[in-house]
Amino acid sequence: MLKKLRQRLKNERGLTLIELLAVVVILGIIAAIAIPSIGGLIDNSKKDAHVANAKQMISSAKLALAADETLRPVAGTPKTVTLQKLEEDGYIDTLKDPDGDSSDTNGYKRATSLVTITAEGTDKFSYTVTLKGSKRGFTTKSQDQLNRKAFD
Repeated sequence: MLKKLRQRLKNERGLTLIELLAVVVILGIIAAIAIPSIGGLIDNSKKDAHVANAKQMISSAKLALAADETLRPVAGTPKTVTLQKLEEDGYIDTLKDPDGDSSDTNGYKRATSLVTITAEGTDKFSYTVTLKGSKRGFTTKSQDQLNRKAFD
């Protein structure tokens, strides 16, 4: 029995060059298909993160409006609150730009990223957001317009 096992091991041979080449070609084809789709997934994830940040800004502006009467707009005169003010006043944690970092040079432009609050009645308000990132952003989008397709 031991002799048969040794003989089988002696007759075992490695991969031929053609078999190895076929495996390399198949792996290359799989990589050519997978890499672009993975890149698209990463880009969609970044867009979704921008959307979530913009929605968070609107939620924070609602909080700020409830706490600070000076932000309450009158009919015909909208009020704005910047991302910088929301962060400084503690209504929102520091937002990180998925395409850059949190500094003004490579991240969100905190002084020009803002939420505009417009009075639509006595106690009814509409909110639009402008979010300026290092590579992309939103310009004047309402909460129901915020999605991946809303980028400038």
